[in-house]
Amino acid sequence: MIEPILREFPDRFESKRLLIRLPLPGDGAEVHAAITESLDELRPWMPWAHLEQTIDDVEANVRQARADFLARRDLRLHLYLREDGTFVGSSGLHRIDWEVPRFEIGYWVRTPMAGQGLATEATRRIADFAFDDLGAERVEIWCDARNERSAAVATRAGFIFEPRLSRNRIGADGKLSDSLCFVRLKGS
Repeated sequence: MIEPILREFPDRFESKRLLIRLPLPGDGAEVHAAITESLDELRPWMPWAHLEQTIDDVEANVRQARADFLARRDLRLHLYLREDGTFVGSSGLHRIDWEVPRFEIGYWVRTPMAGQGLATEATRRIADFAFDDLGAERVEIWCDARNERSAAVATRAGFIFEPRLSRNRIGADGKLSDSLCFVRLKGS
């Protein structure tokens, strides 16, 4: 197996409406603004949305995400409208197992951009990137079973429902909950 840090692949690519790229220094202010305006929708599902974060905190997180991307530990991606460069949200390939290779897609879209199919478009394109550029055998999406919108994105993006794991996680709200897994396999 090639050492992950030696793997070469693009750090930006496009879909019909989106520029999808690695985090860059200076992204923190716009990411912070998007998080702040979307807290009501993020808090039920994202533990990090419960933290009080300053612009500097988010900028530090962005820079750490960039370092993790370059080290091939985690591949966070920022989503922007191609048309005007507006920050849409964040996604990426997480919980990477380079030996399989297997990846998990996560995503969130800022509230004013929700309901436009951007999360689905990004998910499809990121899955294609995982298969075509990273040699993925398996790409997964895991979500809280109560998160109907996230499950709908996975289904619309062509992922197949696999298991429901009962009471296997503590949700962002601190309550015991179930998880759903959606999968795309190489060649599907």
